[in-house]
Amino acid sequence: MEAGALQFFIACVTTAGFGIAVAAFGCGIAQGLGLKAAVEGIARNPESSGKVTVTMLIGLAMIESLCIYALVVSLILIYAHPQAGAIAALFGH
Repeated sequence: MEAGALQFFIACVTTAGFGIAVAAFGCGIAQGLGLKAAVEGIARNPESSGKVTVTMLIGLAMIESLCIYALVVSLILIYAHPQAGAIAALFGH
């Protein structure tokens, strides 16, 4: 049981790390594209900078929330899995 619990924990940590890496990469690309489009829009029409900036900030916040959701799921995978008691006993806690 302990070896299976340790393998499960290693799989959870690997999955969590991979998941947050993919989420951070995707969110970084999306935020860069959004910022690029906003700057291009303001460069074409400087009078619309107020509306474009507000819309851009709301969009960037929503994109960032997706990365935060991935972080929460990763933390749940690491700390709230069903075999947490077996892992704690394995490490002497």
